Amino acid sequence: MSAAHEEIPQKKITTRNLRVMKNAGTKITALTAYDFLMAQILDRSGIDIILVGDSVGMVVQGLETTVTVTMEHMLYHASVVSRGVERALVVGDLPFMSYQVNSDEALRNAGAMVKQSHVEAVKLEGGSSVCNTTERLVTAGIPVMGHLGLTPQSIHKFGSYRVRATTDEEADQLREDAISLQQAGAFAIVVEKVPASLAREISTNLEIPVIGIGAGPGCDGQILVSHDMLGLYTRFHPRFVRRYAQMGEEMLSAFKHYADDVRSGEFPAADESY
Repeated sequence: MSAAHEEIPQKKITTRNLRVMKNAGTKITALTAYDFLMAQILDRSGIDIILVGDSVGMVVQGLETTVTVTMEHMLYHASVVSRGVERALVVGDLPFMSYQVNSDEALRNAGAMVKQSHVEAVKLEGGSSVCNTTERLVTAGIPVMGHLGLTPQSIHKFGSYRVRATTDEEADQLREDAISLQQAGAFAIVVEKVPASLAREISTNLEIPVIGIGAGPGCDGQILVSHDMLGLYTRFHPRFVRRYAQMGEEMLSAFKHYADDVRSGEFPAADESY
């Protein structure tokens, strides 16, 4: 049976499974979800990781950045996503200022994500500055996914969404941060918008999986924002986003068709009425 026609395994994905996949050379697939319906469809498709991303602020709430997303927002969206998932590993983003103040607050917020919203892991941005927090969460039994490179919560610090780690100094820091996160107990790391050669090097040198976004094909897996790859969010189109559908245009056409049918009396027909 060809790979394209293999049935999607029904076994629940765990952090341990991801390490096994990396060691076997099996690419890890990840996408975002913010609601029950999208989560259910993603899970049925066989996606390995479903991230409840703070990107909800941009693609659902219509905000310019992820910075103003709150814990309450994330707890709500993570809870509805978790209800729709049986197989994939559900990871919830910790939003800006939910873990940076101190490790006690980070533990309370991460614990709420697990207990109230039923995610199985949390993701936080940063390198050496969050390693103590990462270790604290892992020690408490909460799996942590790191996030390096372009970290959207720091957009006001960076001043742009340009590629990160293009200088020797920043590349060396990225290498050090990746190793530090692994040592702190992170089960995986997202590496965003860095040179492909650097991402491949880090993926090769780490024991934990490295999930790329705008970081080339050499990572252990890939993640995209679902609304981007479906052509639903069109405010901007990064070069690393491949549009697998044009759902925004299809939805617009369907809505217009419906409106035309209502106005003309074509809808509802006799067999659509009681």
